Amino acid sequence: MRRAGILCLAFCLGGFSASAAPTSPAAPPPAASPPQASEAPDLAYGAYQRGYYLTALAEAQKRLQDNSKDAVAMTLIGVLYDQGYGVKLDHAEAARWYQLAADLGNREAIFALALDKLTGQGVKKDVSAAAALFSKAAAMNHAGALYNLGVLAVQNNGVVSDFAKATGFFRRSAELDYPDAAYALALCYRNGKGVPKDDKLAAQWMKKAADQDDVSAEVEYAIMQFNGTGVDKDETAAAKLFMKAAAQRNPVAQDRLARLYATGRGVRKDVIEAMKWHLIANAAGEKDEWLDSIFDSLTPEQKVAVETAIRGFKSDVRGN
Repeated sequence: MRRAGILCLAFCLGGFSASAAPTSPAAPPPAASPPQASEAPDLAYGAYQRGYYLTALAEAQKRLQDNSKDAVAMTLIGVLYDQGYGVKLDHAEAARWYQLAADLGNREAIFALALDKLTGQGVKKDVSAAAALFSKAAAMNHAGALYNLGVLAVQNNGVVSDFAKATGFFRRSAELDYPDAAYALALCYRNGKGVPKDDKLAAQWMKKAADQDDVSAEVEYAIMQFNGTGVDKDETAAAKLFMKAAAQRNPVAQDRLARLYATGRGVRKDVIEAMKWHLIANAAGEKDEWLDSIFDSLTPEQKVAVETAIRGFKSDVRGN
């Protein structure tokens, strides 16, 4: 199960360079935990993965009939209630199942319960209890728990952030291939928070996160490639990353891509494509007066072509 930290980490660490708005890390829907290596193939989890949620619930319940201490089945039932898949959405009921599984030592349930206590979802909010549970899961090498301990160290109950402690957690989590942690560690190296400032290491960790499809990292690494910061300058490679992030509706990437098309840097110059991305980014709140001036200079025919290109993009997005 992977749910990213919900604290405003990017703001604390100075995320999104080049005037991009700081945001919290994205929080994707939780996924059921796969069976641990010592366990038999999990038919319930397999059904969950395929979207057969009622079957997943039935299989999990069947397993509990055979073994009342099946923590993996308990965790899966918790996930189903957490997401409202096959059952009525009920965060309190989800937390109850997580608690049962956590009491039996299930790592994923411990992590899920920690997140619930951190946010007050389904249970009373208790940051101290959440931190204790994160520590318990982290001792089992849970990457998400390690990452969240790093986030809590940055927040540090509203007092001076403990970046040295945070970077230790981020590094351990990133080494377990947790992209949010790799992104956070990259920001720490870029800004000299908890570690000596080092653009090359910042670029290495940012690339690791970008390679794992972290959109924020894709934007940051593209900017680093474009400027040659900590990595060889490569405008063409930067443009490709901006394209990838722009297609995922990142307004910063859309704005940067518009500028590249307007100037012909890293891509073939194309004013229609530039204005398409500019208007899409603008609609999402990313303002750019220089691009506005280019759009104002277009002929009526060119503006029609831009609108047609935007409709094509929106149609492609809906189709996917």
